[in-house]
Amino acid sequence: MLERALLRRALSAGDPGRVQLRFDASVVDRYRARANATLLRTRTVGRVAIAGRWSVDVGLASTAEGRELVHLPVADLIERLPEEEWEHWLVHLESGPASASYLRMRMSPQACIDDGEPGEWT
Repeated sequence: MLERALLRRALSAGDPGRVQLRFDASVVDRYRARANATLLRTRTVGRVAIAGRWSVDVGLASTAEGRELVHLPVADLIERLPEEEWEHWLVHLESGPASASYLRMRMSPQACIDDGEPGEWT
């Protein structure tokens, strides 16, 4: 699987910026109305550009349910998009299920999480 290969490369290189983030394809709707925006795409790749300011290349994919997603590496989000665009993209972030307790622990290492007695993996 290509995604595993990319993750292996990111791990080997110590470069988490290569890890892909996924967004609902509606993230690009904001740019359709801008006169200085260019949106180009094929079936599987695209580019969003604001003339004279920034551009970013993205991958295009569909979920098993038929929803369209846009994906790009973390580094491109940070380096190619201006900071004022980040929140817009984050609103459209797609993610799988995650442990809220674990995420709280990662955000605040001093957090005290008590959600039951420790047990064995089953």
